[in-house]
Order: sequence, then C-alpha cells, then structure tokens
Amino acid sequence: MTDILVIGSGPAGYTAAIYGSRAGRSVKLIAGGQPGGQLTITSLVENYPGFADPVSGPELTDQMRRQCEKVGTEIIYDTIKSVDFSRRPFVCTGESGAFYESRTVVIATGANAKWLGVPGEEKYRGTGVSACATCDGFFFRNKTVAVIGGGNSAVEEAIYLTNFAEKVILIHRRDQLRAEKIMRDRLSENPKIEIMWNKRVAEISGDGGKVTELLLADVEDGSETVLRIDGVFVAVGHRPATSVFEGVIEIDENGYIVTKGVCTSTEGVFAAGDVCDPRYRQAIVSAAQGCMAAMDADKFLSANL
Repeated sequence: MTDILVIGSGPAGYTAAIYGSRAGRSVKLIAGGQPGGQLTITSLVENYPGFADPVSGPELTDQMRRQCEKVGTEIIYDTIKSVDFSRRPFVCTGESGAFYESRTVVIATGANAKWLGVPGEEKYRGTGVSACATCDGFFFRNKTVAVIGGGNSAVEEAIYLTNFAEKVILIHRRDQLRAEKIMRDRLSENPKIEIMWNKRVAEISGDGGKVTELLLADVEDGSETVLRIDGVFVAVGHRPATSVFEGVIEIDENGYIVTKGVCTSTEGVFAAGDVCDPRYRQAIVSAAQGCMAAMDADKFLSANL
C-alpha cells in the first residue's frame, strides 16, 4: 500500500513524485517502457528554466530521477497493463505480474508523436528531424525547413518556424488543408511559407550527421522530387498513452484524459502532462501539472484518511 502511485516518468511523473514525497507521503513511481519520456529522445533542451547552458534531454530527466530518489520516492521499472479504479484503494497491475495498491493515483503516461515511418526518419531524429517546433526551431535560424502535415498543428508549427527559418515549406499529401480557415489565412499571408500539395515524404536523407534533403513522391502520378532542406518537422498528430485507462476514466475522442484542473472523472485519480494536454506539450507545463497533481493528491488524502 502506498499513498500516491505515479504511473509514468518524464517531467510530469517525476515532479509529482518529488512533491508527493516532500509532502511526507509514501510514493511509488512506475517508470513505464520509456523511463524519462519524450525528453530522452531530445538532443538539447534550451528552454527549461534553471539551465543557462543547453542540457541534453537524457541528462535533464536523469537529474529529475535522482532528485526523486533523494527525497524518498521508490522508482519501480515496470509498466502498468491494467487498472481497477472501481473502489479504493486502487489496484494497478504491472506487466511483471506485481500488484500495486494505492490510496491515490497520478497518471503521467505522456503522449508520443506520430511519425511518418519512412527511411531516414529515425536515423536523423534529433539531428534534423523533430516533432516540436517550440523545442527545436531555434536551431534553424536562417535555414530552410519543411513541415509535414495539414492540420492546425502543422500550420501553427509552420507559422512559428518563420520566426527563425529563412524559408518554411509545408508539405501536405492532399490538395487542401484540414486546418481552420483563420489558420489557413494566416498561412497564406506569410511570405516565408510555401506549400507543396499532393506530396508525401518517401525518404529523409542526410550526410550522416544532419538532414540535407527529402525525397517526395506525388500522390497522383507517383513522380518523385528531391527537395534540399536543413530540417524536417513532423506535425501529423500525437497519440496519448491512455489505452490502459479506456473504459475506466473519461477519455475524449482523441484519446486524451479529460480533466478539470488535474482531476479526472474518478475521485482520487489525477492526470498530468501530455496524457491530458493536447495543446502545449512542453516539459515545463508537464512539470507544473505534476506539481498540481501531487498537491491535489495530498489534499485529497488529508480529507479522506
């Protein structure tokens, strides 16, 4: 039995564990299949407060993990495969076969960017291939970059990147964008943005150290085009890691946990970070929500013990 069970690591999970432990609660953190979350595949982080010099994603999450352990959090390297929130104490079952009983739960399982699955994408991830313009746009000052996608996220990324890049090429596999009209209007008014219609990325190539070009295939006639670029931003959506909670707590049509603040539809169960945040998807926001979830869990425990 533990007071607070944190499911998932990364900024949201680690921060929830730190605040829960410092409140004097017993805390277990189930690290999941990718301890550290999406930051572990981020080469450099320059926008996290407290680090004057760039810090690597793995180093930042390792600092968080060590801080968790220092304040008394028990970190368990397991992945939750099923949950029972029908009564308290809550029971979560790990892939290891272990059962975890807890008076409260903080869900911080995050979300993963949807990738294209084309040759070269994984090889150059972090060295020219990104899924976050806010995180990595700064590295492409006066460069030419491509954004892949056609929804609001892709258009927002393209517009944002014009703050840094000399030219932004939006590549979409259809002949019209899915984005809202106001977003389409802003896009068309920006002189730095060019749109390539009816194209899909067939391959991402580079010089071994960084991205240098895209091979594009026309979806109508199959003809191929080589596009010289310095970076690729994939903006085809995110997939929150919520499958284990389906039918247990309220989840929206896109798979995100529905919250009021950080409270889920089940009393005593809280959610923080990208698992419930389709908008910001930033480490600092996830950390803030992790803090909120732990403080609310502590308050819930005080009122219900």
